[in-house]
Amino acid sequence: MAAACARTLGKVGWSLLESPAARRSGTFSYLLRNGSALGSRRAYGTGGTGVRSKLLSSVRRAGGGRLLGCAFLLGGGLGLYQAVRLSVQQHLAQKEAKESGGGLTLILYQYKTCPFCSKVRAFLDFYGLPYEIVEVNPVMRQEIKWSAYRKVPILMVDDEVQLNDSSVIISAIKTYLINKEKNMADILRCYPEMKSVNDRGKEVTEYNNKYWLMLSEDETAVIYPEKSMQKEEMKWRQWADDWLVHLISPNVYRTTGEALASFDYIVREGKFGTFEGFFAKYVGAAAMFLISKRLKNRHNLQDDVRQDLYKAVNDWVAAIGSKRKFMGGDQPNLADLAVFGVLRVMEGLEAFDDMMANTKVKYWYRRMQRASLNHEGRTQNASGLTATQQ
Repeated sequence: MAAACARTLGKVGWSLLESPAARRSGTFSYLLRNGSALGSRRAYGTGGTGVRSKLLSSVRRAGGGRLLGCAFLLGGGLGLYQAVRLSVQQHLAQKEAKESGGGLTLILYQYKTCPFCSKVRAFLDFYGLPYEIVEVNPVMRQEIKWSAYRKVPILMVDDEVQLNDSSVIISAIKTYLINKEKNMADILRCYPEMKSVNDRGKEVTEYNNKYWLMLSEDETAVIYPEKSMQKEEMKWRQWADDWLVHLISPNVYRTTGEALASFDYIVREGKFGTFEGFFAKYVGAAAMFLISKRLKNRHNLQDDVRQDLYKAVNDWVAAIGSKRKFMGGDQPNLADLAVFGVLRVMEGLEAFDDMMANTKVKYWYRRMQRASLNHEGRTQNASGLTATQQ
């Protein structure tokens, strides 16, 4: 729009300069002789009254029409220059963002408080990958009506490839970051979809190989110098999906008070209309309080579900051990990011405060917060790519 305005001003300026009165005045020649000097003094604020007196004298000699034409012409030129400069800056910023994102344009469809979505955000944030968030209304889900897959998270890559399931998303993007020569569509074929009916008669979709990175032997040796590292990472990534995530709802909806507080947070952070928010906060809280009791029975949790949460978190800390900052060593691996992403959705709730006070997870968790906030995976990923290419 700025460029169009600049072109219009320029045309107006030229039309005024080409008028008969303007040709007779000679002001254009005067400005050509003195414009650079005047402009230089103007730029550094040293023109003072001398510049103003010359300009006024020019107005008196040449008449307002000619000077007005010059003003339009110069203003249009400056406007065009600013528009072009802004366009170049925006182009460079977009290019830099895309390069830092591994050459990918990413759009994440999510619920803010969904632990699986939080896993994906933890991964993308740690590796410093730029992405756009589309918050999905959990009631109507109009934002994903175009998708046959009706769950979140969904990650769209370059507006062409749709990645479903949090673990598939993480494994596929990590594979691409290690070897950018691989096409994302080809990588996705390594995680085939498999439909089945569970013990409750509900059709479920699962994905084969979702905890594997699709790497060559040489690439695997660089990323996992010891064979046990890959097995350990995969084991705890699956543990986060199959066990840890199922402890969240029974703990955040443990009592009616906690359920109401949790839904108050969900409504504030999510995408709800006024009526939907009221309905979700009160009716949803009551429903989830009852559902959490069923989940407790389904997963054979103790009457005091906090104890299961404490034990799970302490088991995780014990697996890391006292000699490592993270399970990945000096930097988080995919298991660290998965566990952090799941636990993070409880922040601000009573269950989170109890967990931090009654387990040994605090120091690891704070280190993960800093690593995610500082995008520390950028350096880790760059070194991994260099080593792989060598």
